[in-house]
Amino acid sequence: MTSRTVALILVGLAAGSGSVLAAFRDEVSARSRGEGSVSLPAGTVVIDTPLPAPAWALAQRALLEINAQGVGLYADAFLDERGFLPVTPRWGVGDGPDDLMENIRNWPLAHALGGPESIIETWEKAWEGHLRQVGQARVPELEMARDGIYQREFMTSYDWEHIGEGLGPFYFHGLSRPNDPVYEERLRRFAGFYMNEDPAAANYDPGLRIIRSLFNGSLGPKMTPATVDDWDGPVGPEVDPASPRRTRFIESGNIVGDHPLNLNATMLAFHAYLVTGDAKYRAWVLQYVDAWRERIDAAGGNIPSNIGLDGSIGGEWDGKWYGGVFGWNSPDGGERNYTLRGPPEAFGAALLLTGDQSYTGVLRRQFDNLFAASRVGDDGRVLLPRYHGDGGWYGHAPVGDPPSGALGNHVNVLLDIYMWSQRPEDRERLPAAEAARMRHHPDLRWIDFLEGKDPDYPVAALRNAVDDVRQAARRLRASGSLGANPVSTTALINLTLGANDPGGPRTGPSRPTRRSVISTPGGGGPGSRRMWPRWWSASHPRASRSPSSTSGPSRPARSRCRRGHTANTTRLA
Repeated sequence: MTSRTVALILVGLAAGSGSVLAAFRDEVSARSRGEGSVSLPAGTVVIDTPLPAPAWALAQRALLEINAQGVGLYADAFLDERGFLPVTPRWGVGDGPDDLMENIRNWPLAHALGGPESIIETWEKAWEGHLRQVGQARVPELEMARDGIYQREFMTSYDWEHIGEGLGPFYFHGLSRPNDPVYEERLRRFAGFYMNEDPAAANYDPGLRIIRSLFNGSLGPKMTPATVDDWDGPVGPEVDPASPRRTRFIESGNIVGDHPLNLNATMLAFHAYLVTGDAKYRAWVLQYVDAWRERIDAAGGNIPSNIGLDGSIGGEWDGKWYGGVFGWNSPDGGERNYTLRGPPEAFGAALLLTGDQSYTGVLRRQFDNLFAASRVGDDGRVLLPRYHGDGGWYGHAPVGDPPSGALGNHVNVLLDIYMWSQRPEDRERLPAAEAARMRHHPDLRWIDFLEGKDPDYPVAALRNAVDDVRQAARRLRASGSLGANPVSTTALINLTLGANDPGGPRTGPSRPTRRSVISTPGGGGPGSRRMWPRWWSASHPRASRSPSSTSGPSRPARSRCRRGHTANTTRLA
C-alpha cells in the first residue's frame, strides 16, 4: 500500500452504507496496486494525506506511557511478591486500610483511558494482595476487627467516608474488566450487604428505607455507641491519647440512624447493575435515593444529617435536621461536615439510571439555600455558610477554601451540577478559572477551553501532568512515602472523556504528609536520613533497601500499549 493509502473515510449518507463501504474497499485495493482511483458515491469524503500528529495527541501518549512507568516504580518500591504493602494494617480514620488503596486509586483509570496492560495487571496484584493482607490483620481490642479488619473482603462496620475512599479504585477497575466473573461476584456480594441478602449484614431497613447506622458493612450496622477506639483504633506509640486526633471523638458516640454519607452505598448496587443488568439493583438504588429526596424536600431543600431509627428527620438528635456526627453541626470538633459526600454520587447515579433532571435539582436546591444565606466578604467574594446550628447558618467562607472536611468539595459538586444540566445559571456559580483552588478541586480552565476561550489548554494541561508524574517520582525516591503516587489522570479524564474527575484528591500525584513518614532508626541528619512510611515494618523484605531499587525481572524499556501503539520516548526523570 502506498504512502497515500486512505487514512479515514467519513460516510455522509446513512442509507446505502454497505455499497459505500464496498466502494471504499475497492478504492483502497486499487490504490494499493498503483491503479487509478475508482468512483465513490456522492457524500463520501476520503482523507488520504498523511499529517503529523497534533501536539495534544503526542502529549496524551506521553502521559499514558509515563503513567505506566510510574506504576512500575511504585510497585517495585512497595509491593512484595504477594502484592502486600510494607505496612502493618491498622484500624482508624487517620490511617486506616482505605488509605492504602486511596493512594493509588487512579491506576485502573490510567489503564482504561488507554494505558498499557501492565498498569491493570499491576493494579490487580496490588488489589488482591490488599484484600488478603487487610483480611488477615486482626485487632483483638475491637469487636469489629477481632477476626479481621476486612471480612468477606469488605470493611466490617465503619463509616462511608472511609469505606467509599477504599472502594474507589474497585469501581474504576470495572472499566477495564467488566466481564471478569470475580468482579461480578464481588459486586453482587457487596451490594447484597445492603439489600438484606446476607443474614449477617442487616444494614438496611426496607420498610423505612434507611441504613440503620453510620457504621455499617459486612458485619452489619453498629447499634451501640462508638468509642474513641472504634473511631481511631487502639492508641499506638506514635499517637498522643490527648491529641485532637483522639479527643475529637469523645462526643461522637451517637452513630445510630441514617446519614447522607450512607448514600455512597448506592455505588455498589449501581455498579452491580452496570455489570449484570439485573433490574433489582436499579430498583434498590432508586428506592433508597427517592427516600432521601423525600426527606430533603421535607427539610426545605436541606440535606438532613441524621435520620432516626423510626425514619424521622433528626430522630436521634432531638429532631434537629442538622444534628449528627459528620453533620451540619458535628460534635466531631464542629468542623467535619460531610453532608455533601454521598448525595452527589447517589443523585448522579439516579440521573444516569433515569435521565430525570429532577435528581440534579435536589443538589441545586441545597446550593440555592446556601447562596440565599451567603454574605459578601471584604474582598468582594461571595461567602457561603458551611454549618448550621441552633442559631442558624454560620461558618461563612469563599467557595473552594479549605479545609476539605467542611464542605470543601463545593466546587466539585457545583461543577457536577453544571456538567449534568448545562444550564447557564449553574455555570455562573462556579469560581473564575484563575481563582485559587485546593489540589483536589477541578481546574476550571478546562471549562474555559470547552467554551472556546483557551485553545492552548489541552497541551499545557497534559504537559503539566507529565511534569507532575516526574515530580511525584522524585518524591517517592527521596521520601519512600506511600502517598507519592506517580500517576496522573485528571487531564486525561477531562480531555478524552469530557468528564469531571470522579476520583477526588488522590487521582494524581500526591505530596507526602507529615504523618505518612518517619525516619529509620540510626539515621543521620536531614541530609542523610531516609524517610519511610510510618507503617514500614523492619521485617518486611523491602525494608532494607531503597524503594527505588527493583526486584525480580526488570521491566522492558518499551511498553506495548493496548491500542497497539508503542511509546518509548517519555521517561521518568
